[in-house]
Amino acid sequence: MIAENIRNLLRRDPFTPFRLVLSSGGHYDVVNPELVVVLKSEVFIAFADGERWAHVPLLHIASLETTRNGRTRKPVKRRRRP
Repeated sequence: MIAENIRNLLRRDPFTPFRLVLSSGGHYDVVNPELVVVLKSEVFIAFADGERWAHVPLLHIASLETTRNGRTRKPVKRRRRP
């Protein structure tokens, strides 16, 4: 079930970044769907720096969370009251 949920998040168009939260309390942010492969019993995640990767067992994924898309919001300018 969790594997199918991850696949659905990876196929979204437009892609929305999400986070894999682990049972240990750690997490992995998925910001590029091309760097993630869902296997039979684990998820392979490559990092954008090209030097690191992780194998995460599906049994250790506690939840999936959507994250911000990386865009910063412009601060709202407030008028000062006289």
